[in-house]
Amino acid sequence: MGIISYIKEEIQVVRERDPAIKSNMEVLLYPSFRVILRYRVAHKLYLKKHYFWARWISQRAARKTGIEIHPGATIGRGLFIDHGSGVIIGETTVIGDNVTLYQGVTLGGTGKEQGKRHPTLEDNVMVSAGAKILGSFTIGENSKIGAGSVVLEEVPPNCTVVGVPGRIVKMDNKKVPRSDMDQVHLPDPVLSDIKKLQEENLRLHKELKHLVKEIRCVERKEDYDEDL
Repeated sequence: MGIISYIKEEIQVVRERDPAIKSNMEVLLYPSFRVILRYRVAHKLYLKKHYFWARWISQRAARKTGIEIHPGATIGRGLFIDHGSGVIIGETTVIGDNVTLYQGVTLGGTGKEQGKRHPTLEDNVMVSAGAKILGSFTIGENSKIGAGSVVLEEVPPNCTVVGVPGRIVKMDNKKVPRSDMDQVHLPDPVLSDIKKLQEENLRLHKELKHLVKEIRCVERKEDYDEDL
């Protein structure tokens, strides 16, 4: 693919997934667009073992955009990083096609592994704001990672993960369409557990009040019997 065709494709990716875009010229201002172009250059240098120059380009891009992509990472077509501030993509990360990352996402390692130590994201994965995916495992295609989640183990395809640590709260055979960019309306198992605890606490409180009332009635009856 020529450079012009590639730039047109990247512009289309941004316009497709960000409703705020009003013209192609605006895309040129996007940190995501600029950092991906620089990553492609840095990655080619990295593959040719020009490690210093590859890192030099990637670090300059990180300072200018707030998005840090290691030149050793393998990234497919159609990656979109919305806003992008604070996004970190580690050296051995593998990202498939049409993946979307929001601000504050970390694709990192645990610090204990050798070799492949960063995650693999398959096609059409969406990682919401502030989520952390740490370790060498795979996030299956069409899966969603909820905002603020910390994912520490493999996720099968077509799943929704939320919480700390991340838990699968939805798993079925229905694909998540690429046009579905809702990172807010995801299931919240923690909130559900809290509601259950609140309901249980209310039930116990009512039972305790009823028990106290019965004890007082018994005590009054005993006092009455003693007076007689």
